[in-house]
Amino acid sequence: MKYLIKTKLKVYNSITKKKEIFIPINYPFVGMYLCGPTVYGDSHIGHARSAVVFDVIFRYLKYLKYKVKYVRNITDIGHLDNSFLAEDKVLKQSKLKKVDPMELSQYYTNIYHNYMKLLNVQSPNIEPRATGTILDQIDIVKKFIKSGFAYEVNNSVYFNIKKYSINNYYGILSGRIVDDLISGNRKLFKQKEKKSVLDFALWKSSDEKNLVYWFSPWGYGFPGWHLECFAMSYKYLGKVFDIHGGGIDLLFPHHECEISQSQVLYSNNPAKYWLHNNLVNIDNRKMGKSLGNIITLSQIFNGNHSILDKPYSPMTIRFFILQAHYRSVIDFSVNSLNFARLKYIKFINGLKFIKNLYYKKNNDFKADEDLSDKIKIECNNCYNAINDDFNIPKLISYLFTLLKYINKIQDGLLDISIINESSFNLLKKTYIIFLEDILGLLEENNFSKDLLNILLNVYKKEKMLKNYSIVDYIRFELKSNGIILKDMKNNIDWIYN
Repeated sequence: MKYLIKTKLKVYNSITKKKEIFIPINYPFVGMYLCGPTVYGDSHIGHARSAVVFDVIFRYLKYLKYKVKYVRNITDIGHLDNSFLAEDKVLKQSKLKKVDPMELSQYYTNIYHNYMKLLNVQSPNIEPRATGTILDQIDIVKKFIKSGFAYEVNNSVYFNIKKYSINNYYGILSGRIVDDLISGNRKLFKQKEKKSVLDFALWKSSDEKNLVYWFSPWGYGFPGWHLECFAMSYKYLGKVFDIHGGGIDLLFPHHECEISQSQVLYSNNPAKYWLHNNLVNIDNRKMGKSLGNIITLSQIFNGNHSILDKPYSPMTIRFFILQAHYRSVIDFSVNSLNFARLKYIKFINGLKFIKNLYYKKNNDFKADEDLSDKIKIECNNCYNAINDDFNIPKLISYLFTLLKYINKIQDGLLDISIINESSFNLLKKTYIIFLEDILGLLEENNFSKDLLNILLNVYKKEKMLKNYSIVDYIRFELKSNGIILKDMKNNIDWIYN
C-alpha cells in the first residue's frame, strides 16, 4: 500500500462559486494579496481571523515549495465611511482624538504588528501603505479619466459604474445586479456630486482643515479606498496574480470595485482565485461597531470585557480561529474560548512529548502492521483535509486521532515497538509539521524554560529532603501559572494546564 500520495490542493473561488484545483499562473511562483487593516482604531477579533487564516494559507503554500510573494497592505488614508459626508475613517478619528492623522495611523499600525507577533502571524513579504503609492494612484486616475470611465466634479473624481456596466458585469463577484442596487439605494442617495449612488471615489477633494492631503491635477485631496488596493496589488504583483484574499465583508463593494478598475485598464480580472474568510459573531450576534459589540484583541488578552470571565492567551485565540472552517461564521463566546483552550493544551502537551521521543526497538514486541497502516492513513488524511480548501477543522480531527496514539505511548498503554519504525517516524513528523509549521501553534507559559528548570531542581531537592510545605507551594504556584507537575518513577515531568 502506498501512503502520502497527497491530493492536489483545491480552493473555493468566490468568483466561480466552486472549488478549483490550485494551479499557479507562473509556477512555482505565487502572488497573494490580502486586504489589511484600516488603522484608525484598536485591532479586533475580526482582524485576527483574517490574518490567521491567510497566515496558514501562506505557510502551507510555502510548505508545498511555492515561491510566494505575499502582500498585505496597511490602509492609512482613503477609507471613506458610509456617512453623507463620506469622511475618511482615519481623518475622522484623528479629529476626535485631536492628534495628527499620520501619528494616529502609526500608533495603531504598531499595535496591529504587536498583536500579529503575539498570534504568531508571519510578516508578509511586502506591506505597502496606501500613502506610499500616491503618485501611482494619481497616474491611474488620469488613465480612468482619459478612458471615459471616470469624471471630475468639485475637484473629486468618481468611477462611473453605470457606463462600466454597459459592456461589463458589475456584480461578477457578488452576484448583485446594478439596477437593483440603484433602486434599493435611491432613497439614501444624497451625494449630489455623484451621477449614481454606485459610483465610487477615485480621488476625494480636501481642504486646509484636513491635515493630510496631496496635490493632484484636480486639486488637493487624497485617493479612495478601492483605488488604493487596486494600485498596490498592481504595483507589487502585476496585472494578474494568483490569490486575492480578505474578509467576506469586503467582497462587495470593495473587491467588486477592484475588479471593475482592472477590467477598464487591463481587460482582465486582477486575481485568478478570490478567497474570503467569513465573519465573527459575538454570542450569536453579528459583530459590528453599529451594534456596539466589537471586542478588541487588547480586551481579550487582558480579560477586560463584560462577556469575558478571564484573560485568554494569543495561542488560545489562534486555535479558536482555526477550529472553524475559514468560510463559515465563527461564534465568539466564553464557552467556545474555554473549549479551544482545552484542546490547544492537549495538542501542545502531545507536541511537547513527541518532540523528545525517539524510536527504540523492543524485541519483546512484534510490530502490528495493521495498526501501523492505520497511523499512515491518518497521516495521509491530514494532507487530504488541508488540500480540501484548507479544511482545518477536519485536519484537527485527524491530528487528534494521532494525539490519541501519542498519549497512549506516554501513558504506557502502547509500546513504540508495536508500531513499525517508518509509521512512528511519519506520525512524529506529521504531527510536528502540521502543529508548528503550518497551523503555527506555539508552546506558551508564564515561565521561561530556564526559570522552570530552576524551580524543578528546587522541587526535586526539597522533595528529597521531605520539605513538603515547600513542595506543595511550588506545585500550587506552577499550577496557578498553567503548569502541572507529574511525578514520574525516575523523573519529574510537567504538562500545560
